[in-house]
Amino acid sequence: MTDSSTRQLKVSRLIQKELAGILLKQGRYIYGSAIVTVTKVEISKDFFLAKIMVSIYATRNKQTILLLLEENKKDIRYRLGQRIKRQVRIIPELTFVMDDTLDYIENIDNLLKS
Repeated sequence: MTDSSTRQLKVSRLIQKELAGILLKQGRYIYGSAIVTVTKVEISKDFFLAKIMVSIYATRNKQTILLLLEENKKDIRYRLGQRIKRQVRIIPELTFVMDDTLDYIENIDNLLKS
C-alpha cells in the first residue's frame, strides 16, 4: 500500500464512523423510522469526493430514503465537517449510493432454502 492509499483508507474509515454517528442521531429528522447503515466509504485520490454506500432497512421505499439523503447532503456534510475538521484539510462532497449486497445475500439464502 502506498502512503496515499493508506491515507485514503484512514480518511474513508473516519468518514464512515462519523457519518454513522450523524445518521444515528439526526437520521429520524431526515428520513423517519427507517434504519440506514453506512456500509462503505470510497474516497477519491484528491479527497474531494466521497461515495457513501448505505444499506436501508425497515422500509419498503428505499429509493425515497436515498433521495432524502441526497436532498439533505449539504446539512450532513456540514455536520461531518464539524466533526472531522481537525483531522482533514478537505471536507469531501458526498454522494449516497445504495448498497444492496445484503439484499442480494438474503435473496440467495432464501433461494437455497426453498
